[in-house]
Amino acid sequence: MIDKLSQSLQFHQQALSLRQQRQEVIANNIANADTPNFKARDINFSAELQRASASIQGTTQPTKTHAGHLQLGANNTVTAQLQYRTPTQSRLDGNTVDMDIERTQFLDNSLRYQADIQFLDDRISGLRKAMQPEQ
Repeated sequence: MIDKLSQSLQFHQQALSLRQQRQEVIANNIANADTPNFKARDINFSAELQRASASIQGTTQPTKTHAGHLQLGANNTVTAQLQYRTPTQSRLDGNTVDMDIERTQFLDNSLRYQADIQFLDDRISGLRKAMQPEQ
């Protein structure tokens, strides 16, 4: 039971980490909208989340048997692989940032990040209620 709970929380942790990384990439694209020859980048979120999910399920946490041992597996964050975004229109300066697409992706990712946090908060609240004794 504890393993399934731990895997679930690790999954949410990695999903939030990927959302945060994607937000940084999109913000970088927006910041460089006027930089000549800048190539817009993005993260394939679903592919990266599947990769992160597979790494969670395939690992077992080593046990710490002595106070002097190092805790292994404590940092389970995934670093996403960046991909270049395909430009919709070519520009003379070689920049591939389309501000309409970047704004839309930024807003979509922000809303999904907030939804993930709310879902995780609801799950933790439900677990807390389940562990409290009846009154």
